[in-house]
Amino acid sequence: MDPISLRHWIVDTDVDNICWLTLDRADSTANTLARDVLGELGQILSSLSSASPPKGIVIRSGKPSGFIVGADVKEFAALGSAPEATELAAEGQALMGRIAELDCPTVALIRGFALGGGLELALACDYRIAAKGYERNLGLPEVQLGIHPGFGGTVRSVALLGAPLALDLMLTGRALSPSEALAAGLLDAVAEPGELDKIAVDFIGARPRRRKAAWYLRLLSLRPLRGLLAGRIRRTVAKRVLRAHYPAPYAIVDLWQRFGGRGPAAYRAEVESIGALLVTSTCRNLVRVFLLRERLRHLGPKEARIDRVHVVGAGVMGGDIAAWCALRGLTVTLQDRAMEYVTPALDRAKSLFSKRLKAPGAAAEASGRLQPDVAGTRAGSADLLIEAIVENREAKSGLFAALEPRLKDGAIIATNTSSIRLEDLAPALTAPNRFVGLHFFNPVAQLPLVEVIRGPQTDDATMRRAAAFVIQIGKLPLPCRSSPGFLVNRILMPYMLEALRAVEEGTPPETVDAAAKAFGMPMGPIELADRVGLDVAFHVAKILSAAFGTELPGSLERRVDAGELGVKTGRGFYEYVNGKPTKARDYPQPDADLEDRLVLALVNEAVACHADGIVEDADLVDAGVVFGTGFAPFTGGPIQYARTRDIDATRRRLETLAERFGPRFQPHEGWGQLATTP
Repeated sequence: MDPISLRHWIVDTDVDNICWLTLDRADSTANTLARDVLGELGQILSSLSSASPPKGIVIRSGKPSGFIVGADVKEFAALGSAPEATELAAEGQALMGRIAELDCPTVALIRGFALGGGLELALACDYRIAAKGYERNLGLPEVQLGIHPGFGGTVRSVALLGAPLALDLMLTGRALSPSEALAAGLLDAVAEPGELDKIAVDFIGARPRRRKAAWYLRLLSLRPLRGLLAGRIRRTVAKRVLRAHYPAPYAIVDLWQRFGGRGPAAYRAEVESIGALLVTSTCRNLVRVFLLRERLRHLGPKEARIDRVHVVGAGVMGGDIAAWCALRGLTVTLQDRAMEYVTPALDRAKSLFSKRLKAPGAAAEASGRLQPDVAGTRAGSADLLIEAIVENREAKSGLFAALEPRLKDGAIIATNTSSIRLEDLAPALTAPNRFVGLHFFNPVAQLPLVEVIRGPQTDDATMRRAAAFVIQIGKLPLPCRSSPGFLVNRILMPYMLEALRAVEEGTPPETVDAAAKAFGMPMGPIELADRVGLDVAFHVAKILSAAFGTELPGSLERRVDAGELGVKTGRGFYEYVNGKPTKARDYPQPDADLEDRLVLALVNEAVACHADGIVEDADLVDAGVVFGTGFAPFTGGPIQYARTRDIDATRRRLETLAERFGPRFQPHEGWGQLATTP
């Protein structure tokens, strides 16, 4: 091999003439296929082909964090046009094609994550060998960024796995564990990490037959069957997302229907399709959301770890927080007034463990880490106390006064309050500097955000440790200033109340929910209120209305007084059978006014929170609302949505709504500040 200068790759040819290509991207903790990384790989392949060919090539990672996590997402933002984006994809696809066409056998040796472009590189190799001990580390999640595989993955995945599984992986973005990938035919072998090198050498020497999809799966790619299957898949996709909001899944189906995952035309169409997708607003906003997630993931130090957690309150929220902490490897004790209140939480925890932990014995180990402690006798050994009892200031203050003397020095004291200011609870404590809010969102296992609330006396060390704990349990910390409703509930409440007002005016709940879903919300506000619990929503609304002078719709209180609390009582604004709402099939379709009333009420409050400094900047406002409520990710968040719509035009629309529907729509003075910031 001719000498070349390399920053990211290490090339080593052993005594058996096997070439080991190790990717260790410089100045990065993870391997990504940035343009310069791909450029160096191209140089290496040219050098190899110009010399006597090696016996075989093994591609592996020099990073403990994994194999390759995909393309460098930050490079997407620099793409100015579809032709430029198409050219970038074509370069990467051509490089993978060169790997696939090498005369010698090639092996991808995978330890840890192989995602997106990383898995596409592995698909271009003859064989794929992965290490045991990882959960769901192999996938094609590009659809979550508003695109699809662009390095040949839409073709090679179908050829290897067959259309049903390949399309499922691309359309959902879900990942497989090594054992699942082996069973599906994605991998050729799975072994202990220390055995991978030897197995790679064996594959190169033995030249076993390359895998391909079973014959009956290949039949599905024949033209007559493709049309039928593609139609069914599109209908399934349409139940989840609209093409106008998320074009990528439809593009995946279109590519497969046109080409069946075969031939040079399929490769050309792939790069043209991804080139067009890369410059859509959906892709740009989903990339923005991805980068916001990465920002939150790095807001706390990784060395400040929590080992033991004591949770007080075994209701749905407290019990599920305790279960999640145990799932993530912490030792947890759970306290409540009597064992009868703790038992349902333990049962829910066992169900969670059995669904999430598939390794032999893992669910039982997690159950062993979660122990009832009705009397709170083990609170003193906890590194972190989390209070999750009834949303009542006096009750919470009494609990803190009783438990604080029993805690060890340095233990963090946290409340899961959703609306009460920390300064109203801190007087019950002798060490308010160690007091912090940790506001989880329901359902705990699904929503990734945790608001980390700083009280007036909370010190920096406590905030850092609290954020580190949130990251430790796989959640996203959002540092917030203590204020009624903090960030997410304060922003969500005007949206929810406007939905209730529309119902009081005679608009069917189904129409209101349809307006929100047409905008891109994962669930309508009326059904959301029912699922949160109308009693909970009413309690939080009362606190926020007292703080901000908001008038509450009477229908909410009337239903609470009647015991119609939503899903948990079987009736709220809808009736529920087995947890599913019974909705009318025929109802008036929503108009633009209704959609704007809902969405702009939320956006206006987001602008107010930004102006009030509840979080550090506008980007964190967007992050909180997207990750805490599921606000349409393709918009990039409420403030990004306002910018895309145009700040001045959005403000004028609010003024029009204020004239027609009342002063609650009057644009907050923070719009002026927002207009002057990038």
